[in-house]
Amino acid sequence: MKEKTDLSASLEDYIEAIYHIIEEKLVARSKEIAARLKVSRASVTEALRALSKKELIHYAPYEAITLTEKGKEVAEDVIFRHEALKRFFIEVLAINQSTAEEGACKIEHTAPPEIIERMINFTEFMQICPRGGDVMIKGFAEYCKSGKTSDSCNSCISSCGEMQDDS
Repeated sequence: MKEKTDLSASLEDYIEAIYHIIEEKLVARSKEIAARLKVSRASVTEALRALSKKELIHYAPYEAITLTEKGKEVAEDVIFRHEALKRFFIEVLAINQSTAEEGACKIEHTAPPEIIERMINFTEFMQICPRGGDVMIKGFAEYCKSGKTSDSCNSCISSCGEMQDDS
């Protein structure tokens, strides 16, 4: 996993927005960025200047905005962190889509890469581990909804004990 960028949370939001707009329209314009992020055009101009100074975007006033190679890498890293967090919140913690999206957006800027990598590893492990797997993840989701464990928890625990005895 790559090192976290030295961009502020705000600039990470800008580069992420630019990336998504370019995906849709091939280039980005400041008014589209302002609309997507619900900020003023003056704020966009300030952010574009900062991103240009860091050589992450190609920017000139009144011109279309594109990402540099370095800018594309940074944007993809921000998006990767966002998606990994959102996936963890939805798939492992059974958080609803909108809350997971909101949480991922806030945490992606502050969580160290090691934590995000460990969350991804945990999700993958839980899906393949015979003692965990999708059954355990779904059981946790049900527990979050109802506050109760499944009737089959005792038999599950017994079979886990038997698996450990066999090893």
